[in-house]
Amino acid sequence: IEIYSLHVDCKVTSRFAHTVITSRIVNRANESREATFEVELPKTAFITNFSMSIDGEVYPGIIKEKAAAQNEYDTAVSQGQSAGLVKITDRKLEQFHVSVSIAAASKVTFELTYEELLKRQLGKYELLIKVRPRQLVKHFQIDVHIFEPQGIHFLETDSTFMTNELTEALIKELNETKAHISFKPTLDQQKKDSEPDGTLLNGDFVVRYDVKREATAGDIQIVNGYFVHYFAPQEMPVFPKNVVFVIDRSGSMTGRKIEQTRDALLKILQDLRPDDHFSFITFNNKIVEWKSSLLPATEENVASAAALVQTLTARGGTDISGALLTAVGMLEKAEGLLERSVSMIILLTDGQPTSGERNVEVIQENVQKAINGKFALFCLGFGFDVSYKFLEKMALSNGGIARRIYENADAALQLQGFYQEVATPILMQIEMQYPENSIEGLTKNNFKLFFEGSEIIVSGKISDELDLLPVEIKAQSHTSNLTLMEEANVKEKEQVFQNQRYIFGNFIERLWAYLSIQQLLEKAISAQEEDQKALEAQALDLSLRYSFVTPLTSMVVTKPQQKEELANKPTEAG
Repeated sequence: IEIYSLHVDCKVTSRFAHTVITSRIVNRANESREATFEVELPKTAFITNFSMSIDGEVYPGIIKEKAAAQNEYDTAVSQGQSAGLVKITDRKLEQFHVSVSIAAASKVTFELTYEELLKRQLGKYELLIKVRPRQLVKHFQIDVHIFEPQGIHFLETDSTFMTNELTEALIKELNETKAHISFKPTLDQQKKDSEPDGTLLNGDFVVRYDVKREATAGDIQIVNGYFVHYFAPQEMPVFPKNVVFVIDRSGSMTGRKIEQTRDALLKILQDLRPDDHFSFITFNNKIVEWKSSLLPATEENVASAAALVQTLTARGGTDISGALLTAVGMLEKAEGLLERSVSMIILLTDGQPTSGERNVEVIQENVQKAINGKFALFCLGFGFDVSYKFLEKMALSNGGIARRIYENADAALQLQGFYQEVATPILMQIEMQYPENSIEGLTKNNFKLFFEGSEIIVSGKISDELDLLPVEIKAQSHTSNLTLMEEANVKEKEQVFQNQRYIFGNFIERLWAYLSIQQLLEKAISAQEEDQKALEAQALDLSLRYSFVTPLTSMVVTKPQQKEELANKPTEAG
């Protein structure tokens, strides 16, 4: 079985990435063989299309509501014949895997399309392409086209498998608003010296970039009656933080996990700013407060905390509820905190609640009642024994986010990386206001916190008669209350994209649908049951209308002899 051509074609228009992977395979044996198509794609992406064509006959993938697809599938196939086509492979990726039997000398072409909105983190966007053909490929090519009307501020490529020879196959072209990156290694350049058939192409191919920004109320772009508004202010004073770290030291954290936690915490302590206040709570079945209140992050206090971190050992049960309520109490009675400051709790745990209150619903309710919108709660779940669903619901109900920390060599870096994302809050209570009667389907437009290096994105549909789209942003910074105004000329903005040859026409509409689905699903996690059903129904409707494989839809992949398989979107909560 020979892959004779593999092409990754990616077009990024204003952060929205549309990627098509085409693999052409021929069976050179004199009997039928299995041809396999295996692609790793970012977890944040939604598959929108898949097809295979065998000797000219096309077998499309059809996107349906998950329950309906499952019923049809169960009727057609005896149970257990096929494991799902998509599974999570690591902290950033999931794998799409399909194989089909093809006759001697036959050819098959697989084509997979997926889309995602690139998320700005720590001052850059990252486009990740996983390269793993497992064999030498005669025609191998990656093409990335980027068009950013705001202008490209910087662009870099990075790869885990580059050699000097392979670097020669990499071409970058860049002007004010466009970039083209092409990577087209010959068979000789792909070869591993040590193995005649071995390939060097195995790993990550990453493009990172950022756009230019004027110091205004952000940037508005409009195509076919849909708008997107990007807002990422720079060079603003940072809010002092009041942080309580709540660290699990139960028995299951023994060994590598507690070591990695210690390493990460020591680095995080160094990153605290002088006007931050902080404290530590460690817990197993007992709850231990490092100090009874929050202390300023002076050199002396940081050194004293570091000494405590060095002595962290793991044993005993897990009283998550008691630890969180203690943290809330500590923030409530804290004195000497700065008036304009941001208070947050960062929980790190690797297990289920086993002591104190064990009912997760009761814990969620008590924590939400205690926090009452005053602080943000961030939940980090270490490994796969945590109930991620529980942590995610708790974080999203309290103005924070949840993140799974994968148990591998870079766990300490994952923890530090997460802290860096939330280390520099520069705005609070951000309200993005648009003319109410002229906008439909507005995505989320109120945000509790904005962290430096990230980006706020709001999208919606503009009514036909609007010539000017006025925008007002209200927010609190460390030093003042801000009001920013901007007005976008609808016709002029539409013009920007008119003659761009590699724009897929309705990209802002698809971006709007993608963002709406993500936000509806996120909102559903922390909603009451009736609301949850309504939010999921809305998300399902959009998933079907724009053909996205989301946690609510399935793609039915048809194969020769009326065989069918299902591709479902896995979620971090399983």
